[in-house]
Amino acid sequence: MSDRILTRRDGEIATVVLNAPEKLNALNTESWLRLEAAMAELSADDDLRCIVLRGAGDKAFAAGADITEFVSARSDAESAKAYGLMVAHTMETVAQCRHPTIALIQGACVGGGLEIAACCDLRICGATSRFGIPINRLGLVMAHSEFKMLLGLVGHATALEILLEGRIFGAEEAREKGLVNRVAPDDRVEEEAYAAARRIAAGAPLVARWHKKFARRLGDPAPLSEAEIDEGFACFETEDYRIGTRAFVDKKTPSFKGR
Repeated sequence: MSDRILTRRDGEIATVVLNAPEKLNALNTESWLRLEAAMAELSADDDLRCIVLRGAGDKAFAAGADITEFVSARSDAESAKAYGLMVAHTMETVAQCRHPTIALIQGACVGGGLEIAACCDLRICGATSRFGIPINRLGLVMAHSEFKMLLGLVGHATALEILLEGRIFGAEEAREKGLVNRVAPDDRVEEEAYAAARRIAAGAPLVARWHKKFARRLGDPAPLSEAEIDEGFACFETEDYRIGTRAFVDKKTPSFKGR
């Protein structure tokens, strides 16, 4: 694994670090590919229960794509399409991760960095964090797949406000817009994010994965199939259901097995 993307484990919680602090954790081609590989590998790990995604240092979650690559990687429509499909595939891999994901945001979270955070399930930021997608200043369009992520998070009007103005705004406004779930004091954002990760990890992992799957499916207006409806009751056949209900009756803390 390249040191542009770092991974570490602490029991049932994994951390993925965007590691280019000298460039405010901007992602180059290698970074996008390595992030996709890291998230795919972690998603397949049944022993995991939560993933925290963050930037190295406290200056930025990520400043987006590395613009110094654009002259070569996005020199015309054809090369830009190939680059955009790579980025879209990485973001889809983050969004479709089976395990709950938390974006731990410190400092700048702009451009492609904000798009990555939008692919996570929860976003917890520091009070002085800054947000925006100022690509109108670069003459860049947000491609359909990336735009869809933003629309799903904040809705039509707010997504257009963010893109048309290209303004950088603060943490409280980001919370008002629905971009982040929680704002913490800068010196406590890491504590808050990992506390949330531990609460998630303490829950039944199959339930967390089902809830992620159901939330994604319910964004599709197509009617649920009979098999999909049945899946909403599959939890009653799991060992974790028996563990959880027994622990509740016995007034004990459940220890879920993921089965």
